[in-house]
Amino acid sequence: MPVTLVGRKKEQAILREAFQSKEAEMVSIIGRRRVGKTFLVNHTYKKEMAFEITGIQNASRTLQLRNFRDVLTEYAQASLPIEIPKDWLAAFQLLKTYLKPLLANKRKVIFFDELPWLDTHKSGFLQAFGYFWNSWASKQNLVVVICGSAASWIIQKVVKDTGGLHNRITKRIHLYPFTLAETEAYLQQRNIHFDRYQLVQLYMAMGGIPHYLKEIKKGKSAAQNIDDICFSETGLLRDEFSNLYAALFKNSEKHLQIVHTLAAKPYGMTRQTLVRHTKLKSGAGLSKALEELDQSGFIQTSYPFGDKKNEIVYRLTDEYSLFYIKFIKNKSKKSPNLWKHLSQTQAYKTWSGYAFENICLKHLPQIKEALRISGIYAEASAFYQKGTTKNQGTQIDLVLDRNDHVVNLFEFKFYNESVSITKAYAATMRTKMEVFRKATNTKKQLFWTFLTTFGLTHNEHSLGLIDTDFDMNILFR
Repeated sequence: MPVTLVGRKKEQAILREAFQSKEAEMVSIIGRRRVGKTFLVNHTYKKEMAFEITGIQNASRTLQLRNFRDVLTEYAQASLPIEIPKDWLAAFQLLKTYLKPLLANKRKVIFFDELPWLDTHKSGFLQAFGYFWNSWASKQNLVVVICGSAASWIIQKVVKDTGGLHNRITKRIHLYPFTLAETEAYLQQRNIHFDRYQLVQLYMAMGGIPHYLKEIKKGKSAAQNIDDICFSETGLLRDEFSNLYAALFKNSEKHLQIVHTLAAKPYGMTRQTLVRHTKLKSGAGLSKALEELDQSGFIQTSYPFGDKKNEIVYRLTDEYSLFYIKFIKNKSKKSPNLWKHLSQTQAYKTWSGYAFENICLKHLPQIKEALRISGIYAEASAFYQKGTTKNQGTQIDLVLDRNDHVVNLFEFKFYNESVSITKAYAATMRTKMEVFRKATNTKKQLFWTFLTTFGLTHNEHSLGLIDTDFDMNILFR
């Protein structure tokens, strides 16, 4: 059965709009490795594709040009190989010669995949590409798509270029991992049907990355699949981490140091704290690494609620990276059912609570829809106050500050059954609310909102305390 494209409706619409345009278009697509950028382009433009080339990782200019020649020979259906171009200017001249007759009557698409890998050191690729676009392609009945996993490279070298490619991108797409609903639809398309508790467990370990989800096998539980994919000798995700960052970033040691440090602090760190823990210098190099990790979707930035210092908090949010560092790294033991054993430990309980919270934060639109406030502007942030001798410390998973004079305080819980609030827990939540009100001096209405896997069992302790409660099903909207 042919695999169809799941979700991506907004992105497909942008690509179709570019093709239906009466002018030449240059579309940039960025998104983290394995998120499905190539599949999106090929599925949308399968009938219009005139030329597609993928850069070779860590290859020389000579090897890239040879690959260009081989791909062009195949597309042109030449009986004899075309001569290898001496440089990229010559290569684009060959491409122009090939495209001219094709564009006489029909609009076509050309696709440069993993563009950063094509632009090797001192290769002249970007200059030649810019000249190709400005001198010829921009006047043709043509769509040029450029794509790369190194999002920051595309943004800095092309989108924000001040030279020949300045302001040349006509449409932009940032492709994100699947949501929970899209993950469910993707697996169902592959005839794999899980209940949503199993799906959440899988998502916590590998996120919504299609290439990872493709490894899931029907007839096995989430735990069995995680064992096979993450811990077996042949499992895709056992060694994926070692290639993931090196493929995206030059000198990735700094990025890995940041990622490992943030993994130890689930609720994130300020730049100052990060510098203190990593011993990295707080300069342009650190700023660049943080920006690259943010643009590639591995970390997220936020401001704590009511932070008057505007101190950014950096938080590692890539599910697989967190799971790898917590459980796969340094696990030389290859016994069967290793994950079944690990999932009974305290480390699992701590991680699963944070991982579920992470998923909830990535599904804010679904949460707002469930609250019926999709049309109300609201700012999301975290709240943390360190305890002192005078003031009690507290941490709130999510604060949703709404424009209708309401603040929702969220408590997220990952559990294998419905949650009941005890007398002691209710007292803790009331204290949290009072600490928040005092620390922020807010005059807005405060509502406690509870979001758990299987919902809340109402009792005398929840009445009058929990204003709204949801189960995990709202995250699949």
